[in-house]
Amino acid sequence: MQRIRVKFTRGEEVKFISHLDLMRCWERAFRRAQVPLAYSEGFTPHPRISLAVPLALGVTSEAELMDVNLTRWVSPHWFTAGVSQQLPPGLKITGVFPVASTLPSLQSAVRLAEYRVEAESRLSKEEINARIDALLALAELPWRHQRDTGERRYDLRALIEDLWVDSWVDWGGVLGMTLRCDSTGSGRPEQVALALGLPDFPKSIHRTRLVLEVQ
Repeated sequence: MQRIRVKFTRGEEVKFISHLDLMRCWERAFRRAQVPLAYSEGFTPHPRISLAVPLALGVTSEAELMDVNLTRWVSPHWFTAGVSQQLPPGLKITGVFPVASTLPSLQSAVRLAEYRVEAESRLSKEEINARIDALLALAELPWRHQRDTGERRYDLRALIEDLWVDSWVDWGGVLGMTLRCDSTGSGRPEQVALALGLPDFPKSIHRTRLVLEVQ
């Protein structure tokens, strides 16, 4: 038995496919590459594959993580070479390395997610910096978000670890965000942008890093 961790990018070509379709895409690529997948037990066995944090529709990433359990040892080079040939445009493996099977699940290890958010705005750089400073100075920020399952109320401030201006010009610019992403809740970049007074949905959201608990 072997457990490997895969780092991959998710580009523009696949940013609108659902989490379920993404997992099916990976499973198909693994089968075609003849990867010796380990399966769960029970009446409906399924491949033991898990993503760190599902990516929202419309968001791209350079930092996705996935654990794959195998029935026998394979080399990272063999895995990368074989699976990469079966992936569609927009998915690219950037790293493969073995991890101990005794480690906690990948999902439970994630603590933070970092994003690069491109937004359009007529605010000056000084104005957006002032709004960021004011938001970070808050002790709490009660927030309401309407979902398909109903309204959700939470403290948005508690989900923001850091927030900064990466670049800014007359039409807007790029914000950097480090947001909580654990069992207590996950920050949403578009909600943070809205809290800053940027009413339009960001032009683009790109995940740049996932921070795991040191194990």
